[in-house]
Amino acid sequence: MLIRLPLLWSIPVAMLCVSVAQGADTAGAGPVKVFILAGQSNMEGHAKVALLKYQTTQPATRDLFRHLHKDGVWVERQDVWIKFFDRKGPLTVGYGAPGCIGPELEFGNVVGNHYAQQVLLIKTAWGGRSLYRDFRPPSAGLPPADALEKMLAGMKKRKPDATLDDVKATFGASYRAMLAEVNATLADLKKHFPDYRDQGWELAGFVWFQGWNDMISDEATAEYTANLAHFIRDVRRDLKSPALPFVVGEMGVDGAEASAKIQRFKAAQSAVMNIPEFKGNVAVVKTDVFWDTEAHAVFKKGWREHLEEWNRVGSNFPYHYLGSARTMIGIGRAFGEAMIALRGGK
Repeated sequence: MLIRLPLLWSIPVAMLCVSVAQGADTAGAGPVKVFILAGQSNMEGHAKVALLKYQTTQPATRDLFRHLHKDGVWVERQDVWIKFFDRKGPLTVGYGAPGCIGPELEFGNVVGNHYAQQVLLIKTAWGGRSLYRDFRPPSAGLPPADALEKMLAGMKKRKPDATLDDVKATFGASYRAMLAEVNATLADLKKHFPDYRDQGWELAGFVWFQGWNDMISDEATAEYTANLAHFIRDVRRDLKSPALPFVVGEMGVDGAEASAKIQRFKAAQSAVMNIPEFKGNVAVVKTDVFWDTEAHAVFKKGWREHLEEWNRVGSNFPYHYLGSARTMIGIGRAFGEAMIALRGGK
């Protein structure tokens, strides 16, 4: 399932850094629906809450964010919990990089609105991580010996006593950390979320949003389709969920102006859909349709020289989708809708 969704700028708004409860005691009976959100910096999310706050007051954007606030305060959804390492609680703004939002915010709203049961988002994302190395799944094995020796030579420049075992240990380190975080959270839900009522839990879906560190390497791009297929299979195996629905966010940096290098990488990501076993249980969502052309125009003409204008539309660099709140909301909504579709909903 390859999904290209239109720009959806007619949704919900947020204002102050205070919270109001929404959905308290409304989650229905049944196991908690658990969704895992994993990847690198764009899954972390780098759209500043300060920008979101400003845009909630502007006629051109306020309707997009209206559902995120009530009576001038940020909404907290008691029926959707989120854990992002040491941060946890009801879903609200601020669960991206510090002071930012990412795709989790609107994804959580979409799936929270869809399911009567309690929803839990477990987010495991780190900036600067590759699938080739950091998230490398076990079944992919290690790269050829000459590639490892080259990495060892580079490591020795920083750590003269480094060994080949040190190099090998870096492969899959983030994959293992991701699984450890998921398993530790699920093993102690009552500790993390005191309102958990021992109703059990169900792994409901996995969202993967990653790619920059692989895109900048021709070697990693060439392996990406195979590594992603290994990743999907291994995640399902290691989480003991063989039919786990899987949503992959295709890179959308630079939108319609993406370079040939980015286009090659996007093709490598979407090629996973050519594998028959993934038909109907994996979706690739195109994120270039949510590229913020208004923010990009200001960035290109010089954001430092037009800082006041820039602070009204963007908050980070292009590789972080310009820190656009509109973009993060659009991507999160698309991920949520794709996930519901994979699970047979509408």
